Amino acid sequence: MDKGDTLKTNNQERTTKKLTLFTLTWPIFIELLLHMLMGNVDTFMLSQHSDQSVAAVGVANQVLNMINIMFNFVAAGTAVLVAQYIGAGRFDQANRVAGTSIMLNIGIGIALSVAIVLISEPALNLIGIEDGLMPEAKSYLTIIGSFMFLEALLLTVSAVLKSHGYTRDTMYITIGMNIINVIGNYLCIFGPFGLPVLGVPGVAGVTVVVRFIALTVMSILLFRKVKLPLARDIFRPVKQHVVGLLKIGVPSAGENLSYNISQLVVTSFIAMIGTTALVTRIYSMNVMYYIMLLSIAVGQGTQILVARMIGAGEIHQAYRRGLNSLYIGMISSFVMAIVFNLIGKPLLGLFTDDPSIISLGMKLLMLSLILEPGRAFNIILISSLRAVGDVQFPVYMAILSMWGICVPVSYLLGIHYGMGLIGVFIGFILDEWVRGLCMLWRWRRRGWQNNATIQAARQSASSAADA
Repeated sequence: MDKGDTLKTNNQERTTKKLTLFTLTWPIFIELLLHMLMGNVDTFMLSQHSDQSVAAVGVANQVLNMINIMFNFVAAGTAVLVAQYIGAGRFDQANRVAGTSIMLNIGIGIALSVAIVLISEPALNLIGIEDGLMPEAKSYLTIIGSFMFLEALLLTVSAVLKSHGYTRDTMYITIGMNIINVIGNYLCIFGPFGLPVLGVPGVAGVTVVVRFIALTVMSILLFRKVKLPLARDIFRPVKQHVVGLLKIGVPSAGENLSYNISQLVVTSFIAMIGTTALVTRIYSMNVMYYIMLLSIAVGQGTQILVARMIGAGEIHQAYRRGLNSLYIGMISSFVMAIVFNLIGKPLLGLFTDDPSIISLGMKLLMLSLILEPGRAFNIILISSLRAVGDVQFPVYMAILSMWGICVPVSYLLGIHYGMGLIGVFIGFILDEWVRGLCMLWRWRRRGWQNNATIQAARQSASSAADA
């Protein structure tokens, strides 16, 4: 190893030692918050244009979220494997995983971009949206879908940067994305300076442009800070790493796919209730997502730390980290739910002045006091299990709980017994708490200590100590 490589390694090792849950979590939280704000800005600005446009975009995003899972499975595997190799001090392998992931998601992204254009209308018809929403929903879905490969690459590069500890940098990029998004939406929706009012197609076009700019900046950071070599062998898919990505990513994708399909089914139930219920759900969830952001941030930060501990052979420390993060996440989500209940009415009032929508939305926010701690329960422990290579159990429980509890309870209470959105949300609550309790049992049982990922980590740590 030459002097430059030694210096690079030492710097990376120092960065690793400085990482804590707080230093990782707060930039991730801000980044997620800004991503959410970007979606809310779209919703808010479109609500000034038309409630119909809001409903159309909301339904289209249900389809896009499901497609997005196909990219997330590579990103999920990337985040874990890169962090494990960093923990083990094997930065060359971390780079090879990054290169393999990028090439893999390029191929998946292009294929799905083509597919989504072809199936946009059938997919929307499957949800059962009203005829009046179809033109705008199809337009939005087609424009965004044509460039979904940008999102595929964005997710992969972002996962690599975060695993290296550059969460603050991805946060700054998200700030820039928000600024550009607001300006672009204003120009397209309100048509100042004599510009044409483009509505939903304009909002979709702005999203594409923002993603392209963000990807460009993140790619520059990838090569400058991570020092990813521009070498052919780095970007040549390695079978070992492809298998590793698939082992972690495919089950994770299965879990998310099951969730999103179940949400599509539940959305069809809500559509049966009526457009008012659909719009209320969209506005309410836009507020509730802010409550769960900290849980997601704690989950992502925990995953990075646990994966690094596993790579370093620190098995017990990884176990304690998972439990400590769980306590932090559940308490934080409950506190945030209280805060958002106190300010919920004015927040909902930003989207609509319809008193029936605001009243129903406040009832849903009350239910978030129970829902969100359960969601934190679930998210943080699944992230921990994923970091240690125990990825199949969460999938089995997701399928069992979502389809055995969430979907049937939502239909029975929401449609059959006429409880509407209240009944649907009770189904959400039962699903999150049942899965969370199952994940806690799995984590405390510590059966994952004997899996192949842990054994490999122990061997790697032992070899490093001998050297």
